[in-house]
Amino acid sequence: MTAPDLLLLNARIATMDGAIPFAEALAVRGGRVAALGTTAEIAALAGRGTPVIDGGGHLVLPGFQDTHIHLQDSGQDYSQNADLSDARTPDALVVSLARHASGHARPWACGTGWYSGIFHAGNLDRHLLDRAVPDRPCLIVASDGHNACLNTKGCEAVGLTADTADPRNGHFVRDADGTPTGMLYEDAIPWAEARMPPPTDEDFAEGVLWAQALAHRNGITGVLDARVGERHVRVYRALDASGRLTLRTAATALVTASDTPESALERLSGFRAAANGPRFKVHSAKFFLDGVVENRTAAMLAPYSDAAGGNAELMFAPDHIAALFTALDAARFQIHVHAIGDRAVRAALDGCAAARSVNGNWPSLHQIAHIQFLDPADLPRFRALGVMANVQPLWARDEPSVTDIAVPMVGNARSRWIYAFRSLLDAGAAMALSSDWGVSTLNPFEIIETAVTRQPPAREGSVPPFVPEERMTRAEAVAGYTISAAAAAWRSEETGTLGLGRFADFIVLDRDVFSCPVYDIGSTRVLMTAVGGRIVHEAG
Repeated sequence: MTAPDLLLLNARIATMDGAIPFAEALAVRGGRVAALGTTAEIAALAGRGTPVIDGGGHLVLPGFQDTHIHLQDSGQDYSQNADLSDARTPDALVVSLARHASGHARPWACGTGWYSGIFHAGNLDRHLLDRAVPDRPCLIVASDGHNACLNTKGCEAVGLTADTADPRNGHFVRDADGTPTGMLYEDAIPWAEARMPPPTDEDFAEGVLWAQALAHRNGITGVLDARVGERHVRVYRALDASGRLTLRTAATALVTASDTPESALERLSGFRAAANGPRFKVHSAKFFLDGVVENRTAAMLAPYSDAAGGNAELMFAPDHIAALFTALDAARFQIHVHAIGDRAVRAALDGCAAARSVNGNWPSLHQIAHIQFLDPADLPRFRALGVMANVQPLWARDEPSVTDIAVPMVGNARSRWIYAFRSLLDAGAAMALSSDWGVSTLNPFEIIETAVTRQPPAREGSVPPFVPEERMTRAEAVAGYTISAAAAAWRSEETGTLGLGRFADFIVLDRDVFSCPVYDIGSTRVLMTAVGGRIVHEAG
């Protein structure tokens, strides 16, 4: 027998595979798990010069997979623009943005990551940004990607005036006299970005490599980029062809309200055919059925309950959703839906039901992401339709965007069903956990801790749990990043467990997340990450 390429000994390996749930050691051959057993059994397989890793008794898990992430765009943003994620006051935002702008002479000064739970049209406008960047155009985009703001020179540069009409599914916030304040909602953001000097492909490639390293440091070995277009596909293909893409990368290609079934199929089929490298593929269609509650673009079954009231329309008409879902499902694309409001969640389920009634059942694992609001009547439909919940548990906690904004807007009765993860699991829904980075942290252990506690990390102080009856268990959360995530990315046959014959994608942790104090989970450090038996991250 050919000697293994790598041995991992003296570890506590939780394989997530029912056939051999635990082992002390594993052998890798050809990038795959070739043997599992005791340290003595696996050590005996070593050949002359076989590399050996001493696991030091640490917990080893299958590599985590983040199946709703904006890797390319957020990598470029955070590696090259001002990081505003720590700003919590207007003055702090101005200081961070001004500091970054002073460090370069690019035509535009841009920032990313500001928190829409604190900053909004009442305290953020072009005049505030003029304090930070008075000499050139500036655009800053919120971490959620649904809100942005231009300074005065930015408005001038893109041609935004009192006479500019709102784009479809977008809105320019205006003063009482109709003058734009600089705040942009939804598709007003790409409207502005299309009128700015674009970053180059090399800028985006550098961003991918920066984000890839961050992902590996956090134990991520595979991702699903949740919104791609032609440029994304082009950049990922080039990185894959050059051998620089170490993450297993799948992608969901954007479908817009201007698409017909024919145009969407033609574009996505072209992407799927072109993405044929060893590490990159396109297999999904991405839909935004609504926006976010912070700017009142989440589509609800009943109007908002606060004094302002009102509601938001779906971004696609129901018959349009049915036609697009049915055509893409028939062509065997996975459907991946952004849905925040309970009306958007129901519309996504209705679209999946329409497709299934025409095309029959197949293991698509169509996904609805976020599910901030959910009508309990829709709980059993996830299992019945084979639809997977793709959730971001870090948001399921007492913080301004939830308790100060969302809860007052929908009232106490509907707030009971905000991020109803336990109820979804109990109703038999398949569930993947993910980050939506750069909306929030990429760190899966902080996310797992909040999934289990429904509280912010302990370092942020003592905060009561938010709807604690919706907590999930540690085992469920880890499965959401391994077995279920692999299924979500259509990689179940080769990843998600460390079973025999699977890819040797593994992570070594500094603590046992199954048994350590629950409020220590978020502080977990990844000591080592391997993809196909190749070490891509090693701490220290």
